[in-house]
Amino acid sequence: MGTEHSKKEGQRSMVFLRKGPKLPAWEDALLAGREPKSLLKRGLRYVSLSLIMKGMTSTPDFLWGLHEVQKLNLSRNQLVLIPPALGKLDRLVVLNLGSNCLKCLPKEIGLLRNLKVLFVNMNCLKEVPAELSLCRKLEVLSLSHNCISQLPLSFTDLTSLRKLNLSNNRFVQIPLCIFALRSLDFLHLGSNKLENIAESIQYLVNLQIFIVENNNIRSLPRSLCYISTLELLNADYNAIQTLPDDLYLLRRLRRIAWNPMDKGLHIAHNPLARPLPEVVEGGLDVLFNYLRDKKEHN
Repeated sequence: MGTEHSKKEGQRSMVFLRKGPKLPAWEDALLAGREPKSLLKRGLRYVSLSLIMKGMTSTPDFLWGLHEVQKLNLSRNQLVLIPPALGKLDRLVVLNLGSNCLKCLPKEIGLLRNLKVLFVNMNCLKEVPAELSLCRKLEVLSLSHNCISQLPLSFTDLTSLRKLNLSNNRFVQIPLCIFALRSLDFLHLGSNKLENIAESIQYLVNLQIFIVENNNIRSLPRSLCYISTLELLNADYNAIQTLPDDLYLLRRLRRIAWNPMDKGLHIAHNPLARPLPEVVEGGLDVLFNYLRDKKEHN
C-alpha cells in the first residue's frame, strides 16, 4: 500500500514538473551542456539562428562566438542595447532587430560587410550611425516606427539599396541622401511630417513603389511625372489640392486605387479642388485625359 502511494506521488510530481514553464531553447541547450553551435540551423542558403520572442533584455554572450551565422533573428524581445561585439558576426547577410527597445545601433554595425537585409523597425531610434553606410551590399533596410528625423549624408554610399522603409518616423523633408540611391525601387515615407516632395525625386529612375500617405504634402512635384517606372503612387491622406498636368506620363499606373495593397494611383482623402474629385471618380483614363487637355489649352 505504502509502495503504491509512493509511486502515485512520484507520478504526480513528474506531471507537475512537465507542466512547469518551459525554458527558452537557447537556455535549455546550455543547461543541458550542449554547444551553442547546436542552436544553428543549416539551410540550403543560410546558417541561421532565431531567438525570437525569448523575453531577452540583453543578448547572451555566447552569441558573439557564433561566427558562422549568416541569418540572425533577435526580433520581438525587450533588447535595449546591441553591444559592439555585433561586428564579430561578419558573415551576417540578414539581421532582424525589429520590435525591441533599441535607442541606438553600435557603430560596429559597419563591419558587417556582407549584410544585405536589415530590419530595425519598431524600436526607439532617434538616429542611425553613419557607419551603416559601410555595408555596401545592403539591399533592404527597414527603419519604420522609430523616432528618426534625419539620415547621415554618408547614406549616399548605399548604392545597392533597393527597398527603404522610413514610415512612421519624424521626417519633415525627404533626406537629400535618398536622391542619390538610384537603385531604389521601393520607398515608403508614409506617416511622417512631410510638407513637400523635392523636385530631386526624379533622380530615382528605378522607383516602382512610392508611398507618402498620411503626411502634410500640399502638392506633387512635376518631376515626379518623369519616373516612368512608377507602378504604385500612394499620396492618400495629405493636403493636396491640385495635380501636376504631366501626371498622365505615368503610364504604368493602371487605375485609381482604393485598396492600400493595390497598385495604381492613391489620391483619396485629399482636399482636391473642383472639378478633380468628380474627374477622379471617373477613373484613371478620365483623369489623364482631363490633365492632358488642360495642359494643351494652357
